[in-house]
Amino acid sequence: MSRIVYVNGEFLPEEEARVSVFDRGFLFADAVYEVSAVLRGRLVDNAAHMARLHRSLAELEIPVPTSDEEIVAVQQALIERNDLDEGVVYLQVTRGVADRDFVFPEGIQSGLVMFTQAEALIDKALAERGISVATTPDLRWKRRDIKTVALLAASMAKTAAKRAGADDAWFVEDGYVTEGSSNNAFIVTADGILVTRQLGNEILHGITRASILRLCQETAIPFQERRFTVAEAYAAREAFITSASTFALAVVRIDGHVIGGGVPGPVSRRLRTLYIEAALRDSAEH
Repeated sequence: MSRIVYVNGEFLPEEEARVSVFDRGFLFADAVYEVSAVLRGRLVDNAAHMARLHRSLAELEIPVPTSDEEIVAVQQALIERNDLDEGVVYLQVTRGVADRDFVFPEGIQSGLVMFTQAEALIDKALAERGISVATTPDLRWKRRDIKTVALLAASMAKTAAKRAGADDAWFVEDGYVTEGSSNNAFIVTADGILVTRQLGNEILHGITRASILRLCQETAIPFQERRFTVAEAYAAREAFITSASTFALAVVRIDGHVIGGGVPGPVSRRLRTLYIEAALRDSAEH
């Protein structure tokens, strides 16, 4: 049975879905996106994703395509139509369709596309063994806080990491880790302090990142929001990443340097468990 997707007001079988060749998302990467996790058929942290969507749209002056209520209704309809129990809902808003011109056109309708992807999020095989990452120079633009679809540099970095035998890439700028190819980066220092880069234009303001830091506050896990160097990462007691589809996922090797004995450490394991428990509890309540 074909997956049902949503394109500009229509629910369609995926093989029938089309967007214009003049869509600015296609021509200029003039678009933003969000990915919300789904557990037991319910959206996780979706209100925060919607808030970040509005922030990204405002930063790029892209009109909101429709009401939040309508967007959430479409997300839920896709979950139901595709019988999605666990996975993600992808949402993309483009500036719209217009003749190719570098100047933002006025008076056009922004586009809205959504689809689901089934994926095991809780029982993820990588969560048991942890992942390896390779560092790479951060060649992206300077507004990484806007969640745009301009992901070619991230795609190149992750592909290069895979070809080198790693699972993912961590970007490095001026000797400091910024973030992963599609996730936020964390370390746990030798004295047990969790460290992740502070918010700014240099990194995406991760929704799961924020949830993990709230859990740290609630459970008295000490943390700092600051830059950390590659050398600090090599010497860390633990390392991990966070994102909507990975939750908290241990990093056990960085550029060949073994972290924490090469197995997921207690802090990342605990935070992953706490996050899943909270997500399941919150989704059940809604």
